[in-house]
Amino acid sequence: MKKILLTYAAYNVWANQRMVDCVTNLSDEQIHKQINSSFGSVYAMLGHLWDVESIWWQRVKLNELVEWPGVKFSGSVLELCNHLMHQSKQWKEWIDIATETVLEHEFIYKNSKKEQFKQPVSEALHHLFNHQTFHRGQLITMLKQVGVTELPNTDLIAFYRKK
Repeated sequence: MKKILLTYAAYNVWANQRMVDCVTNLSDEQIHKQINSSFGSVYAMLGHLWDVESIWWQRVKLNELVEWPGVKFSGSVLELCNHLMHQSKQWKEWIDIATETVLEHEFIYKNSKKEQFKQPVSEALHHLFNHQTFHRGQLITMLKQVGVTELPNTDLIAFYRKK
């Protein structure tokens, strides 16, 4: 289990970095342009990506009061991207030192609706990395809508080819 989670964590860092490299070259107008999507702008989507990595981090660390850092964040897109990348790297580093026992440990957490669940850390991590892949795909579509023509390839197979 650890090997695949480490691969997904490394892929998440790699794919997020490719997205960050793309969005940090955009104008403020492109970053904040309102788009009909799950999240209303490129900036809001990046905030959501950070939020999700952060809330799962807090849950795995058994924080009872989970905070969504991107909701109140109003810094620059570069600062936002730095926070996202820091959290992504933190996950990779944590998984690297985690034991199989830790990864299979069942932990209790509450979702955003305050419903309580108990499941293995590994399942939460699979969900997290799958979720991030889904929203990076949406972000690619959003980037097309703000005029980006050179889009990063974040396919998992492209990551494997770089190894």
